[in-house]
Amino acid sequence: MKITALMENTQGAECCTPAHGLSFYIETQRHRLLMDAGPSGLTAENAKKLGIDLSAVDIAVLSHGHYDHANGFAEFLKINRKAKIYLQKTAVNGYYAVDDGKPRYIGMDERVKSSERLVLVDGNYKIDSELSLFSGIHGRRAFPFTNKRLFKDENGRLVNDDFAHEQCMVLMHDGKTVMFSGCAHNGVLNALDRYAEVYGTEPDYVISGFHLSKKTDYTDEDILNIKLTAQAMKKYNTRFITCHCTGEYALGIMKKILGDRLDRICCGEEIQILQNLQKK
Repeated sequence: MKITALMENTQGAECCTPAHGLSFYIETQRHRLLMDAGPSGLTAENAKKLGIDLSAVDIAVLSHGHYDHANGFAEFLKINRKAKIYLQKTAVNGYYAVDDGKPRYIGMDERVKSSERLVLVDGNYKIDSELSLFSGIHGRRAFPFTNKRLFKDENGRLVNDDFAHEQCMVLMHDGKTVMFSGCAHNGVLNALDRYAEVYGTEPDYVISGFHLSKKTDYTDEDILNIKLTAQAMKKYNTRFITCHCTGEYALGIMKKILGDRLDRICCGEEIQILQNLQKK
């Protein structure tokens, strides 16, 4: 399994342009997959620079309904004429970030919402023997403190987002299981709890942002949340690869606790999952 970060916040490959967002291109023996599409057409430009043909993608998945994961699909749909995009049915709703009392729309582009190739999923969904989706992450262990500013439109008024529109993608390949989550808005620990409910075990790898990045100073409570999250992650026999919304500060704290159990992937970088993780 080969995984390339077509879009991510931090420069990796010199030929690629990073931006706030996330997109993974994934090759298996059976599939050419796109998990999220970043915030714009920059994702497609990066793919071209890396020699990746997005027209060959056969399945696409959207992790949740935020622009920095969804809006790059507008360009993808022009390039690719066959792939369906699987997303939770509530991902097309209205989502907002509120800073200093001012709401800012962070939902999907209408050009993506109106596509006939969207497959609106309600809950868990099995695509084939290799690929499945799960949602319904309901726990609140070490719930990310950064979610306080995120809202959804509910009958014309803004209420705190419960992230019911979030889903994880699971790939089972060559005896390894890999769980992908865009931002783990519901918390990576709660996603792992839900994974155990659905699959009866724990994944070999988790590739995800952890949504711990802040523009303001971290409080003592925030730092404790990060430490408790990493300490709980250490109890799993899982290798973690993070990106996008985790943030340098939180990554530094978590790396001290998790050591080589935690890696990162940046824009344009590639990892291969065989018997062991290999990074280029």
